[in-house]
Amino acid sequence: MGYKKRLSPEEAISLGFDVKEKTDDSRFPLYYINNTVIEKFNLPKTSGKRDFVETVRKLGKNGEVVSSIEKLQSEPIEVPDNFEIIKISTSETTGQQWVQYAPKKVEIEITEIDFEAIIKKHITPYHFKPKKRDTGVFLFDRLVYSDVHIGMTTNKNGFSLYGGKWDEEQIFKNLDEMVSLVLENKKANTLIIDDLGDFMDGYDGETVRKGHALPQNMDNEKAYDVGLEFKIKLIDNLAPHYNRIICNNINNDNHSGSFAYTVNSGFKKFIEYRYRHVIVNNIRKFIDHYLYGKNCFIISHGKDGKNLKFGFKPILDTKQIEKIDNYIKEHKLHDYIIEFSKGDSHQKIFDESTSDAFDYYNYPAFSPSSEWVQTNFKKGFSGFEFFNFKEDGSKIHIPYKFGWNKNREESTINYAEVS
Repeated sequence: MGYKKRLSPEEAISLGFDVKEKTDDSRFPLYYINNTVIEKFNLPKTSGKRDFVETVRKLGKNGEVVSSIEKLQSEPIEVPDNFEIIKISTSETTGQQWVQYAPKKVEIEITEIDFEAIIKKHITPYHFKPKKRDTGVFLFDRLVYSDVHIGMTTNKNGFSLYGGKWDEEQIFKNLDEMVSLVLENKKANTLIIDDLGDFMDGYDGETVRKGHALPQNMDNEKAYDVGLEFKIKLIDNLAPHYNRIICNNINNDNHSGSFAYTVNSGFKKFIEYRYRHVIVNNIRKFIDHYLYGKNCFIISHGKDGKNLKFGFKPILDTKQIEKIDNYIKEHKLHDYIIEFSKGDSHQKIFDESTSDAFDYYNYPAFSPSSEWVQTNFKKGFSGFEFFNFKEDGSKIHIPYKFGWNKNREESTINYAEVS
């Protein structure tokens, strides 16, 4: 006993049949489902033939059949192409089945996005090399900025002590001023650019450790776009004027963290393909260093994203001096002129006397003071630092301070004029 049923190749294989070729215009060929297959795979014991099956029987007092109801079985259900069975209900009385099916779910394997391939498809590299000129004793230029805090707002409700404006327009205005100063004071063929961290203000309005709400004027997507454009525009304006540019980006800090890394990673892929003479180093260590000529620069944001609740102080204490000395010893850097460069404090303090082994430089913030800093400390200032380094390791220092642009109307009452 059994029945015939049309099966797809997948269904036939799953039931142990050899796949048949279609012999007519039907969608699938017919297979004979015998008792062995029915029992092995627990298939419904029904044929393709439609029969009347007794569904209700009423008995009399003596057990005799008084009345009965018979129901014509439904035709066997064939599941359409690109659909799959998701539920089967079977009547124990008649053996009739109700089948529920839905479109097949197509599993798409998600692999790592090949940003490099996308960039190569849409970006044309610039095949030019700036003309190298005799720079005399100057070996390299160095641009240092920190704490850009893209997305931060300085005056959320209009009542902060000193106001301040830090939106997309002001960010790019400050960037233009920085580029102009670099080009006006260029003396070497090589430029090193150090971003000392907190480039982004924070993902989802919080610091890396979470739990610290940050007043912001951009969502994540807008902040990302502005941050990436900032980086690209900086290099687009400087690349034609230097034979070599090296960008060092600190990504282990207390505000940006992985958010800055995503921005800097996209920046690296884009800019290194566009310009063959530009190198981007995205630094994930809390402290790292690089050497150039007779100079060694140990760079850090000053506070990391995980372990340090209190980072390097603006004024060094004994423990922090020991920490830096240990780093110098571990990496055998004593033969170089060493500068420890950090951000985080939003203060410019250049200490060249506390240690005999290294100079300790706190760099100012590129952004203005937040409302919290204005209230708890002082107005402060924002800026960046530019240097021309000579072959003997000495340097010319060109500092720069941004003007403070208020984002509110002045409201001063002169009581002498009030009658």
